[in-house]
Amino acid sequence: MSINSSVAAQPTAAAGAIVAVGRVLLSLMFIYAGFGKLIDIGGTAGWFGSIGLPLPTILAVLVGLLEFFGGLAILVGYKTRIAALAIAAFTIGATLIAHTNLADQVQQLFFLKNLSVTGGLLVLAGLGAGSLSVDARRG
Repeated sequence: MSINSSVAAQPTAAAGAIVAVGRVLLSLMFIYAGFGKLIDIGGTAGWFGSIGLPLPTILAVLVGLLEFFGGLAILVGYKTRIAALAIAAFTIGATLIAHTNLADQVQQLFFLKNLSVTGGLLVLAGLGAGSLSVDARRG
């Protein structure tokens, strides 16, 4: 494969492994965050309420489920394009709600990190889960 070839144009075993590792790395943050929200609905709802979100308990459950199960879907490569798009949309929304105080360097870092993660999710949504995935096995 030449340096100018794309993974999408030249699927190889190495490309499949690289995409699988990328899926694992992208999914970890969402699985961890979703699990944390689901085991502490009250704490998550309290924080959501404190920043003015409506129906904080319901929202905490929905967000926790999206992050956890969407992350698991990306991890194993199941319905990857849909999961990646859903989590990308969620990440942009969360960024615009909670990380726009760009005068605060920590919030600025979270803002940029979330944009970068969204970029990775959009690449995954565009190119798919790769050969080492449930999606590839299902055809």
